[in-house]
Amino acid sequence: MKTTIDIPDSVLQELLDNTQAGTKREAVLTAIEEYNRRKRMAAVADLLGTFENFMDKRELKASRNTD
Repeated sequence: MKTTIDIPDSVLQELLDNTQAGTKREAVLTAIEEYNRRKRMAAVADLLGTFENFMDKRELKASRNTD
């Protein structure tokens, strides 16, 4: 999808430097993908400790040793 946006030169230059991208498009795409990845990881982290009846390490080990 084509989009026209106004990004300050200093912000875009810092993004280019940080991503080591060859093009502005690549730098912006990398930044968007990284942002989305971090949001997904934060959503998973929010689930930590919310599972009831989830097996603990001892139960997991016992289930793996059912030879």
